[in-house]
Amino acid sequence: MRLTDDLTKIKGIGEKTAQVFSRVEIDTVEDLIHYYPRAYEECAAPVSIASLQDSGPVVVCGALAADARVRRAGKLKIVDAVIRDETGSLKVTWFNMMYLKDVLRAGRRYVMKGKLSVSRFGMVLEQPVIYSLENYVPLIGKLKPVYSLPAGLTSKGIEKAVKEAFAGLGMLKEFLPSSIRREYRLAEYNYALRTIHFPPDKTELTFARHRLVFDEFFLFILAVRYLRDVNEVQENGCRIEPSPLVDRFEKSLPFALTGAQKRCYQEILADLTGPKLMNRLVQGDVGSGKTIVALLSLMQMACAGYQGALMAPTEVLARQHYENFTRLFAQAGVELRVELLTGSMTAKEKREAYARIANHEADIVVGTHAIIQDKVHFARLGLVITDEQHRFGVRQREILAQKGQEGSRESGQENERENGPGNDQEKDQAGAKAESLPHVLVMSATPIPRTLAIILYGDLDISVIDEKPVGRLPIKNCVIGASRRKKAYEFITGQVKEGRQAYVICPMVEDSSAMEGENVQDYAKKLAEELPPSIVIGTLHGRMKPSEKNHIMEEFAAGRIQVLVSTTVVEVGVDVPNATVMVVENAERFGLAQLHQLRGRIGRGQHQSYCIFINGSDASKIKRLEILTRTNDGFEIASEDLKLRGPGDIFGLRQSGLMDFALGDIYTDAGILKEASEAARQVLEEDYGLSREENLELKKRLDGYLTKKAEMLSL
Repeated sequence: MRLTDDLTKIKGIGEKTAQVFSRVEIDTVEDLIHYYPRAYEECAAPVSIASLQDSGPVVVCGALAADARVRRAGKLKIVDAVIRDETGSLKVTWFNMMYLKDVLRAGRRYVMKGKLSVSRFGMVLEQPVIYSLENYVPLIGKLKPVYSLPAGLTSKGIEKAVKEAFAGLGMLKEFLPSSIRREYRLAEYNYALRTIHFPPDKTELTFARHRLVFDEFFLFILAVRYLRDVNEVQENGCRIEPSPLVDRFEKSLPFALTGAQKRCYQEILADLTGPKLMNRLVQGDVGSGKTIVALLSLMQMACAGYQGALMAPTEVLARQHYENFTRLFAQAGVELRVELLTGSMTAKEKREAYARIANHEADIVVGTHAIIQDKVHFARLGLVITDEQHRFGVRQREILAQKGQEGSRESGQENERENGPGNDQEKDQAGAKAESLPHVLVMSATPIPRTLAIILYGDLDISVIDEKPVGRLPIKNCVIGASRRKKAYEFITGQVKEGRQAYVICPMVEDSSAMEGENVQDYAKKLAEELPPSIVIGTLHGRMKPSEKNHIMEEFAAGRIQVLVSTTVVEVGVDVPNATVMVVENAERFGLAQLHQLRGRIGRGQHQSYCIFINGSDASKIKRLEILTRTNDGFEIASEDLKLRGPGDIFGLRQSGLMDFALGDIYTDAGILKEASEAARQVLEEDYGLSREENLELKKRLDGYLTKKAEMLSL
């Protein structure tokens, strides 16, 4: 078996199962072995039934008191049973697992592992996994992998497939130079891969994970540094002269730019007018005013005869940018044409938009990833602005450049037909313009300490907007325990009565035995019982269809939903100046940087805003959360978070999800990130082309990485 083989080469996987895996982009054996567990369950020893008190995951061992019974509750078919040990008895239930009625036998002893639910009606063990005692005993103390599951697969099925894959692969080639492994005390590659899936204990899991996180950071940094060197020699083929129209527009704005906004804009302008192609990151805290800087930059390009494109992470936000830009242009009497392009537009609307873009009837195009679809052709694209939610990479930039080239060639051919062939010098100049790549500007609201930003964005120049617009009231924050939740509800009610709106953030979409966090579906029902019936509650989560998400956010933005219960999908969302309250449930489960990002959804209007962090269960984390009550500065919060975390908790939630690393987290694993950066520097200084014998396998791996991860690189 080879890494490049499709999944059907693995014993037990047929075409149908392979198609299910394909839904989560697992198409090859290599994809499968790099589909790491999202968590691990520790197989605990059974406890006595009499000792059970609190809700949560438990393991009990006992005999079935009687044969299982089946009852119906609406469409659900529920299997009920009672398990007994020497200390007491416990009700057990399973949903839609009818076959258990014929499997479970009265008097037989079973080990059952599931979630204990405690209510006024008593204790119930819900949906437990069943083991025989002899099968369970060898598992006690071991870590069991838990995988994210596409519909149609079980964690046990993925575990079996991974085992079969490793059995068929044999030993894989080590690609890190031995000197790097020795210096940074890194595990051998095969050991790390197998151990991350099947760890004998936490110590070995930590050792294996350290190696694989190092690999992710190391390859990423090597690739970024190669791209930086490429970018440094790219000449500015879209060089412009500053337009006085943009200065007049800036003076007409209903607000004055901050000093930080002006400094950032001047740095961008220096790139647009300078000799080298712009590749710049604008790092600004939530609400710092990055969008107006982006608009001024787009205007400069449009006034110079080029087109600009702004990609937003959601359709709702793209539409909001479009409406704000057109409104500001209309108020100032600016005649530049703004085009909106999103996936939900009708086929006719898209065709008409495509035509206007191709004919240069559109100066600025605002949209989602629909901007880089095959049917979109720009006449003369000079600037692309995106944000970190869109991994705008080399391949995408080339796609956009080719679209601009096609438009330029067609324009040149049409000009030749009308005016004759022209001289060779004119043709050379036209050809140079046609081949030029657009400038790239990346906007990021993620507060990354500068030391980490330099590592992660090594191929980009960095500008920082570190001031908030004048007139913004600082958000008032507090951390409370779960016992004061009702006070938070009363506060929401009071704010809604005053005409304001509120967010409630939950960590999960639906209940899971692996975690105890509040979840969106159940929470919204519970909240409806606590708030007055006149308050309209909406729900939003990542498993909804894009059209559903857009509809909910539009309803909330329009004020037709007063309270929005959501997961972190609102982290990058639409501006709702009327939203003045955010309640974050189980705040201890989030990283501080992410909580700060979430908090940025409020405090965007003229009214005082409030953020309430509910500490659900872990009193030891209150000190960490209280950092958020002391400052609204995202960069300070990120730095403090970094100091507090140390090595982090690898058995908890991912803290940032930034950069799309499979395992690594830039905050939790900041130490590994710095090690990987130093190792990359050493390797490139000693052997830039990776041509030495000890670097040949690394060169192969890096080449493959550059091809596969192009969209994640160079932003």
